[in-house]
This record gives sequence, C-alpha cells and structure tokens, in this order.
Amino acid sequence: MQHPRLEAALARAARDLGAADDVTVRLERPRETAHGDLAANLAMVLAQQLGRKPRELAGELVDRLDLQALQIESAEIAGPGFINFRVSRDFLFDGLRHVCRAGRDYGRGDWGAGSRVNVEFVSANPTGPLHVGHGRGAAVGDTIARLLEFTGHDVCREFYVNDAGSQIDKLVDSISARHRQLEGESAAIPEGGYHGEYIVDLARELASDLADELAADASPEGRARVRRRAIERVIEEQRRTLEALRVQFDEFRSETELRESSSIEETVEQLTERGLIYEREGARWLRTTDFEDDKDRVLVKSDGSYTYFLPDIAYHHDKAKRGFDTAIDIWGADHHGYVPRMTAAMRALGLEKEFFEAVIVQLVRIERGGEEVKFSKRAGEFVTLRDLVDEVGADVTRYFFLERGPQQQMVFDLDLAKERSEKNPVYKVQYAHARIRSVYRRGDIDPEGIDFDADLSPLVETSAHEMIKTILGFPEVVEAAARSREPHRITAYLENLANELNSWYHAGTRDASLRVLGQEEAVTNARLVVVRASETVLRNGLELLGIEAPESM
Repeated sequence: MQHPRLEAALARAARDLGAADDVTVRLERPRETAHGDLAANLAMVLAQQLGRKPRELAGELVDRLDLQALQIESAEIAGPGFINFRVSRDFLFDGLRHVCRAGRDYGRGDWGAGSRVNVEFVSANPTGPLHVGHGRGAAVGDTIARLLEFTGHDVCREFYVNDAGSQIDKLVDSISARHRQLEGESAAIPEGGYHGEYIVDLARELASDLADELAADASPEGRARVRRRAIERVIEEQRRTLEALRVQFDEFRSETELRESSSIEETVEQLTERGLIYEREGARWLRTTDFEDDKDRVLVKSDGSYTYFLPDIAYHHDKAKRGFDTAIDIWGADHHGYVPRMTAAMRALGLEKEFFEAVIVQLVRIERGGEEVKFSKRAGEFVTLRDLVDEVGADVTRYFFLERGPQQQMVFDLDLAKERSEKNPVYKVQYAHARIRSVYRRGDIDPEGIDFDADLSPLVETSAHEMIKTILGFPEVVEAAARSREPHRITAYLENLANELNSWYHAGTRDASLRVLGQEEAVTNARLVVVRASETVLRNGLELLGIEAPESM
C-alpha cells in the first residue's frame, strides 16, 4: 500500500528538523497488522545524523504532520523509534474508487520510462522439441517482459538461435541416418546424435525433395541445404509450441548471421584497443580478472578458431550497439558459472556493470502419482513442453512455472495441475475471478455501471477493510516484482487476495447480512465497489502472468 502524500509530508518535516534536502522516506507494511498499516524508520535513520534520540525525533516528526488531511487515523511511536501509522477509512475508500476508475491501468507505473530493455530467453538449440526446462524459462522471461512493459520500459523479447555449432552437424547426421533406415539401408545414429520420433518425421518430410542430399555420399552443398531446412522446421515447431504457451518474440537472432557479419571482429578490435587482450601459448586471452572474474578467458584458440565465449560476447555487445540500456538473459541452472565472465566481458567493453543481468532458472521435475516422469515418446529422451501444455493447458503450465522463485528447483505435479479445487493455486485464483463475474450475472448487474462514487460508509466489516488494503498494495507488488525480476511475487499476491475474497464471500453463506446481493441498496452498492476493485486486480495480475481471467468455471 502506497501513500506518497505521507512520504512527502514526512520528508518536509525531516527537512524542517535539519535533514538534508534529498532526504529519502520509505514506508513499508508492518509484518504484523497489530503494528498498523504503514511504518517508517525515518527517525532512526536521521537520529545519528542529527545527534538526536530516535524516539524523541519520531515524536517531533509526527507533531509536524496534519494527520487528518493525510487521512491518517493514528500515528504511534514504537520500539526504538518506528512510527506506525493507521490509515483512515476515507483513505481506503478513496483508494478503492481509484482502482475502479483506473481499470486495466491500475498498477501500471512509469519508473521505467525511457529505458530500453532486451529480454533474451529460451534460445534453445534448433535440434529438436523444447523440453520443460525451456518452458519454465519461457514463462519466466515472458512474464518479466510483461512486468517491465507494465512499469514503463520499452521491451524487446529476443530468441538467440544457436545454429552454428557442432550440434547442428549431429542433427543433420541423425536425420540422414533415419532417412537411410527408412530406405532399408543399415545406418546408425551417430554418437551424441538425436533420437526420438521427431527425427523420423523430419527425415520423411525432408526426403520429399531432398532425398539425394540425405544420402550417405551427399555433397557439402547438399548437406548445407538439409541443414538450412532442418533448422527452419525445428524453429517453426519451437515457435508453435511457444505460441501455445502464449509466448511470442519480437526478434530471432541467428548465431550464423552473427559470425558472417563483422560483429566478432569489431568486438575483438575494441577489446584490443582497450589493452585487454593478450597472447599466451598461441591463444588470445581476455583479461576478465580485471573485472572480478576468477580467471582470464580464452577468446581465440591457438588454431585460430573461436571459443564459444567470443561469439557470445559479440552478441551481447551487439545488444548495446542496438541501443538497449539493459540486457537481461534468462539462463538455465547449468549457466550459473557463466554469469561472472559475461558480466566481466561487458565491463571490459566499457559498459556499466548494470547493463548485463542474468536470471538463473532452476530445474523442473515432472511427477505423476508421486513418481518422476522422465521420457517422451516423441523426444525420446525428455518430456517435451508441448506434451505438458497439451495435457494441462497453457494457464496451468505458466502458473506452475511462475509460482516459485526462478532460482528454486520445482516439482511439477501433474495430478495437482489437473485438480479442479482450491488445492490447485491457479484454479483458486481463476475461480475467484469467475465467482465475481457470477455475482454480476445473478444480480443482473452491468459492472461498467457500478457507481464508484457511491457512499462507501456501509463498508463497516473489518474483513472488507483488510481486503481493500490488500487491493491497494497491488502497484507496490508489481513494481517490486519488476525490479527484482521475480514473477512469483505476483502469484503469491493473487493467491492471498483470492483467499481473502473467498473468505469474504463464504462469510455471506453463513450470515445473510454479509452477502453482496439482497441488501439495502446502499450496502449492495458499496460492496459492489469492493467486488469491482477485486476483479480489476485479479484480472490485471493474471494478465501480467499471461493467464486468462475466465468468465465462468
């Protein structure tokens, strides 16, 4: 819950007492409701600077506040010098009206205005179907992008196609072997090659016009044609899978095209000019230890070939040259150790340390009946993302991937995912929204016609006041989730609001006087404003997660 007028008034009071002109005031929600609605530690922060006792200073700060004008019911000094505030009913009611008027813009911020952010995620090798680990990265990356857009940033969603490595040669060899097997020839999948039915499907499809190129004695030109077509088909399948998860990209960038451009050479030249490349044992090294890496890194091997690190540096350098202020990468757990060296490389190029960020997404374990599900018939070696989305749907898949912090390992319980009860968190949140829509239908109410300016004084029950406080906390949660790159803050908030809303609703089943409908007109109108505000926040929160807000369930 935010109260910018109170923050400004505290800052003025602090300056009157001798604080610096740029004094910063932060209000926070106390962990215990008994301690009030908002708390400030300003007196303790200023006490040492001003040579004052914190509790005395806190009292003087409060004395300089016009509590009534600020819609503050009470201000108490607690502990070593905290100031605990309780907001008035008028503050809550005005806030509730603001939520309803703002509608789909409620929670939107502008602190990111003018900032261009590149969010790169998934970036899977074009060698086969996406697995569930890619899916978690997709949900996290897309939701971070949504949060950043909602807070004013100019965001580009980007997929880096790793189409230049030896894994592509193995893909071509695997398709060729499957084609020859289908033709009755003896052919083995190469070591480290790809298995699963999708390779057979690719072999059949490509053989329609590339049969000669799939032969064992195919020319380099023929293999190159197979390579291009195979990459195109795999990427197209990956895109369709991601679209089924409601994930779309603004840019697909190719490693092959990067290598064919001058980007790598330009990056090496710039690092050389900065005196950060040296030769040792015939190889060229980057002084990443100058920028807090644990050791220097090889960029060019003694045979003249590039390490995998150099094209990655050039690719991220290209993001800066395209005008992005921040580059956020969503990486799997196996890339954790890669973060310091990439951060060092960006600093070596003269970029700020804050330019590059990596969000590490931990592993996913799929379970059914308490047992791990390991294999997919189509992929041969892992559970595919498409299998998962087809089985439980995009809403459940996204929500489960987002419910925990990215750096926490997770178990995806298929049985729970299919359960239509409040044990299933996404069902609970969506059902709370659907229940609100059912209230409108039962009361023959046009939600657009609800009078937000109605007298809200009939809202006397404590449960309604507490729910309003939760509703008014949404913008703060959105900003915190965007700044920390932690979408699970939104899921936790929505589950809490759904719990409060369901408790409020169920109270009416036990006591008819607490129902929304069937009351005196003034009472029903006031409660409908709470319902409308709750619906607004549930819908906006679900949209940030890329999840539907259903009319009925």
